[in-house]
Amino acid sequence: MLTTKRKPATVGEILAEEFMQPLGLTQAALAEAMGVQRKHVNELCNDRRNVTAATALILARVFGNSPDFWLNVQRRSDLWEAMHSPKELERIARARPLKAA
Repeated sequence: MLTTKRKPATVGEILAEEFMQPLGLTQAALAEAMGVQRKHVNELCNDRRNVTAATALILARVFGNSPDFWLNVQRRSDLWEAMHSPKELERIARARPLKAA
């Protein structure tokens, strides 16, 4: 469970600041390396698209790391958002544990 109050870095922030900038990659160059449209990369960089399992596999192949890295970045961001959204917290509060069988 996430216990920090500080919002974790998003996939877009990690992708742009830790991978693209140091390598001097443009969105177009990354899109070409990934075999996807530039719009796909732009949406990832601007946090308008989530990392799917397939995208995680592609990013891992391009950057030489693991798909788990990308999925964990997405998971941490998703959990933080759910834990800090009043609407989601209200939905979560309505859930009741099942009694043991």
